[in-house]
Amino acid sequence: MKRLKYIRQWLSDWNAIFINELRMIFSDSGVLIIFFLAGFVYPVLYNLIYGEGVLNGMPVAVVDRSGGTGSRRFIREMDATRELDVAYRCTDMAEAEGLFMERKVNGIVMFPEDYDDRLAAMEPAVISTYADMSSFLYYKNLTMATGNVMISEMHDIQEKRFSAAGYGDRQTDQAVKPIKTEAVIPYNGTFSYTLFFIPAVLMIILQQTMFFGVSMLAGTMREQNHSFALMPDRLKGRGINRTVLGRGTAYWLIYIIMGIYTAVLIPRLFHLPQNGNPGDIFILLLAYIPACIVFSFTFSTFIRRRETAFVIFLFITPICLFLTGCSWPASNFPLFWKLFSCIFPSTFASRAFVNISSAGADLAMAGPQIRGLAAQTAVYYFLSCTAVYLENRKLKNWKLKNRKRNG
Repeated sequence: MKRLKYIRQWLSDWNAIFINELRMIFSDSGVLIIFFLAGFVYPVLYNLIYGEGVLNGMPVAVVDRSGGTGSRRFIREMDATRELDVAYRCTDMAEAEGLFMERKVNGIVMFPEDYDDRLAAMEPAVISTYADMSSFLYYKNLTMATGNVMISEMHDIQEKRFSAAGYGDRQTDQAVKPIKTEAVIPYNGTFSYTLFFIPAVLMIILQQTMFFGVSMLAGTMREQNHSFALMPDRLKGRGINRTVLGRGTAYWLIYIIMGIYTAVLIPRLFHLPQNGNPGDIFILLLAYIPACIVFSFTFSTFIRRRETAFVIFLFITPICLFLTGCSWPASNFPLFWKLFSCIFPSTFASRAFVNISSAGADLAMAGPQIRGLAAQTAVYYFLSCTAVYLENRKLKNWKLKNRKRNG
């Protein structure tokens, strides 16, 4: 009988905290904008901006101060690439910069005066590239095209030097390219920026909008001298779980819908890769969203002002994107960054989502990321409960001091 009464009381308290948290969310216009407007618009906006994913024939200006055969050959090969179109050949940097400022070109390639002389002297030669960073596609095109031409030129130069040294054709081939390799890119053969960037961003949007909204509410409560973790006095220590679970359920109810919209509907609307099982993606969301909730609860305890959340949001987002490994291979991270990346749920979720949706992996192959999210949920849940306990202990001490003063 006592156990049944306890369960009823537990559910009643949980429901009261759950309803109260929903009321706070829907009474704050700023949080509604972040959760719903930003949550719905950001995935669409990113797909519209990077919708094509591939940019062909980007116009560039070339400044050839060397004027030798080596620089002219490099320019011809660069113009023949899919990524670049040598639209202008300028006499100096001032002319090229003028075209750049007029938006007639999106990049500049400059060959120094000693380019051919250094090649003739068998010394390393350097070229300078400048890209329009209003879109990362411009930078990608310029870097990929010049890099591929540079590798091709390097092989040609090495072959000529070995031939001049008396090596035969077979010996030259073995020296320049001892192992024949062929690049095979099964999941992104066109090097589409959208295919490797957007899936990671979709997962980050869920985490960051949730963290921003939860932190805004916590900052608002503190500005109004209220607790971010309200717990009725009758619950005492045993009510901590009810407080965290009640609040968390409110966010889970909202973000399971946002997660399905972001991870399932958006890829269908914008024809992103969908090689995985939708059921596996849903299970990933079931692991990811609770991790984001308790992550937000934990770090929102440090928010003292409402506007602080915005500054942290802007600061953390690019870091989270970098740590997913979409811009730099995670295997090449130093140990510090590998450990630091484990702080954010988006690190595991983005990698798992890319593996499932783009590469067609199943849950077994995404197992390490799922286990990482489960571990984060456990750790951050404990920290969230600790934060609630310390916050309410602080409030009780403050109430006792006020009673003594008034008494």
